[in-house]
Amino acid sequence: MHLQVPRPLQRVVHTLSGAACGLIEFLSHCLFSTDLRGKVFIFPEESNTAHVSLVPRVNNPLKNFTLCLKAFTDLTRPYSLFSYNTRSTDNELLLFVNKVGEYILYVGGTGVTFKVPPSPDTPAHLCASWESASGIAELWVNGKPVGRKGLKRGYTVKEKASIILGQEQDSFGGGFDAKQSFVGEIWDVSLWNRVLPLKNMCTSCYPGNILTWQALTYKARGYVVVKPKVWP
Repeated sequence: MHLQVPRPLQRVVHTLSGAACGLIEFLSHCLFSTDLRGKVFIFPEESNTAHVSLVPRVNNPLKNFTLCLKAFTDLTRPYSLFSYNTRSTDNELLLFVNKVGEYILYVGGTGVTFKVPPSPDTPAHLCASWESASGIAELWVNGKPVGRKGLKRGYTVKEKASIILGQEQDSFGGGFDAKQSFVGEIWDVSLWNRVLPLKNMCTSCYPGNILTWQALTYKARGYVVVKPKVWP
């Protein structure tokens, strides 16, 4: 038997349905704050849209920093691992891979290159630090030092940044290029406002005071999936 729904009720149902769709759309782009221990962000395919925006716990200029993260990818082209832009400066703080085994750390738009023997089919545990007073930038990969170089001595990394995983920003919060996008998995991202000893660095032992994986506030856009990690 077919029941005719009165027109006023049809309008109510349509309105509620639209509101539900709007709520779903809102939730898909809202901020989450959660403990991500044991989880990873998966960027399944090349794109100029998929990314994760990170919200820092504090917004202050940086005279020093330590950045740590873990990542797995089989890309051989250039890609961004961590992009921190301000409205006045692109690549205010950027960890970028130019090709397999060649990492570039940018501070204030200037970069230094570190060359690392490639380790295919394994994730990379990366830690970079920088201090303004000496200008020394240091990179460790999988618990081993790969060099110390001078970079932007006396500089101050500006606050109120757009912090993004999965894409390299050519403008504040945008300007993405699919050919520089990350494809793979990223986890255990932490950022501190001081230089930490990087030997045997354990990110879960020292929660970052700017970004910490244990209480991360983030917004995912596009094709990004959160899944349990399969590597230590």
